[in-house]
Amino acid sequence: MGRLEGKVAWISGATSGIGEATARLFAHEGAKVALVGRRLSLSRHIAAELKAEGAEVLPIACDVSSERQVRESIQRTVKEFKRLDVVVNNAGMVHVKQLHQYTGKEWDHVMAVNVKSMFFAVKHAMRHLRRAGRGCIVNVGSISSFVGQALTPVYTTSKHAIVGLTKSIALDYAADGIRANCVCPGITDTPMLREHLNVLPDPEAALAGRLRRVPMGVVLTPHDVAKTILFLSCDDSSGITGASLIIDAGYLSAAEWETKNRTAFQV
Repeated sequence: MGRLEGKVAWISGATSGIGEATARLFAHEGAKVALVGRRLSLSRHIAAELKAEGAEVLPIACDVSSERQVRESIQRTVKEFKRLDVVVNNAGMVHVKQLHQYTGKEWDHVMAVNVKSMFFAVKHAMRHLRRAGRGCIVNVGSISSFVGQALTPVYTTSKHAIVGLTKSIALDYAADGIRANCVCPGITDTPMLREHLNVLPDPEAALAGRLRRVPMGVVLTPHDVAKTILFLSCDDSSGITGASLIIDAGYLSAAEWETKNRTAFQV
C-alpha cells in the first residue's frame, strides 16, 4: 500500500520541474492524479508514461490565472475520479527585472499565476475536500517567501503572500478536517531556475556562486521537493497544519556563509 493509496490529487504546474516530480511520486504512492498545466502535450506525454506503469492519471489543460479554467479542471478531476483529497498549488512563474521596469499588466499576471490561482483552487476544491473528510492543501512557496532576491520584486512579493495565505487557510478550515501547509524550496534545478539564470552573462558561474552560500553545497532536485510535498499530503504529517517547511540545503541558516571546500553531499 502506498502512502496515498485511494486518494485523488489535483496538481498544478504538473508538466515540468517540481510539479512533474510530485505527480510522478504521487502516482507511485497510489494516488489518482490530475496533471494540470498549460501545455497539454506535455501533460499527455507524462500521463502516457504513468499509465504504462499502471497509474490512473488525467491530463488537463489549464491556465491557472483563469478562475473558469481552474474550476473546470477541478470539476473534471472529480467527475473522473469521484473524489478529491489533495490539492497541490505548485504552478508559478518568475519575471526578472527591476520594479520600476514593470507594467501594471506584468505585475498582475505574476500575482495571478503565483497567488490568485491558489485562491481559485481552494475556493473550488473546498466542498470536495470537505466531503473527503481529511483533505490536504500544499502550497509551494520559496526561500523568497522569507528573504529578498535581486531583480525579482513581484516574484518575491507573491511568494511572501503564499505563506500568509497558507496560515489563513489552515485556520479557517481546520474544523473541516483540512490541513494546509507550505513547502518553501531553495535552489532547485527546474526550468524556472534556468530561466532566471539565463538572463545573466554566465549562468553556470552564477549558479556556482549561489551554491557557495549553501552549507550542503548542492542544488536540490525536483524529486527532493516532491518528497516533502508527499510528506505534507499524507498521514505522516497528520499533526501539521499552517506550517511553512523550508527545504533549502541550509541556505537560510546563516546571514553570511561561504562553502570553501567540497561537502559530503557533493558527488
